[in-house]
Amino acid sequence: MADIRKEQERDELHRAIWAIADELRGAVDGWDLKNYVLGTMFYRYISENLCNYINAGEIEAGNADFDYAKLSDEEAEEAQEGLVQEKGFFILPSELFCNVRARAARGREPERDAGDGFPSH
Repeated sequence: MADIRKEQERDELHRAIWAIADELRGAVDGWDLKNYVLGTMFYRYISENLCNYINAGEIEAGNADFDYAKLSDEEAEEAQEGLVQEKGFFILPSELFCNVRARAARGREPERDAGDGFPSH
């Protein structure tokens, strides 16, 4: 009897979660929302991956206080060519996920702030 009750509670929770998700996405097509969410997750992953890679290299070289996210874009551009060869991509510090998120939290629009990386539609 306890198993049936657990199953019913799980089904009810499942329906409630889907109802909330449907309400949050509003008129946005589910496929479009999925693409947006997965794209954002990928952007966050490569952003954090690059930052961690650069920071680990600097720490290994003896620069324990180094933080790529706090570097100016101008300073970072000096390493762009080498990083593209090593990692296959490059992201300016100002365009890292953590910095775009911080600007958004301060009420600035990330899609207009990040420049060419995120064109407004």
